[in-house]
Amino acid sequence: MTESEQVVAPKAFMPLKKQTACPNKFIVVPGGWLLSRDSTASLCTFPLGACLGIAIYDPVAKVGGLLHSLLPASSLDPKRAASRPGMFLDTGLTALLDGAQRLKATRKSLRVFVAGAAQIIDETALFNIGKINCDILPQLLRQLGVKLHAQNVGGRTNRSMELILATGEVLLKFSGQTASMLLCKPSKTT
Repeated sequence: MTESEQVVAPKAFMPLKKQTACPNKFIVVPGGWLLSRDSTASLCTFPLGACLGIAIYDPVAKVGGLLHSLLPASSLDPKRAASRPGMFLDTGLTALLDGAQRLKATRKSLRVFVAGAAQIIDETALFNIGKINCDILPQLLRQLGVKLHAQNVGGRTNRSMELILATGEVLLKFSGQTASMLLCKPSKTT
């Protein structure tokens, strides 16, 4: 990808070598985000656990992005949020949307897809970061002026997320399963 095709948070991704299905597959690291308009690219997360993966796609501008957010609110650590906005849902989603707009995506055209927020650690509410992430997401989306189009959250199983920029498809792969699940069909421009 050339610089004109992407906006990247520092140290937010790593390319994978020799992928068969997609020649340019990039992993968004935990606390990172990546945007692109390269139709040969695919953006993926590591297993999300309690984290939220948020994929955005503008079928008109052909811009897509992926955030791997760990914690709900930047107020937990404002200094860290300033240096790594993707770590937190509020600052990470804002950075992702602002970057998409720089690539000519519009919030009106954006489709938003969410996965993750599993309860992995224990049964108590104290460590249920996934639920807290999910609880604040609807209000945050309203504040930022975007709508949720599809989600697969909760449960007790890790899942990873992949956004295919050629089609706008979002795939989920659950731990222990060999096949991926389609979270959304290809986006149409009309």
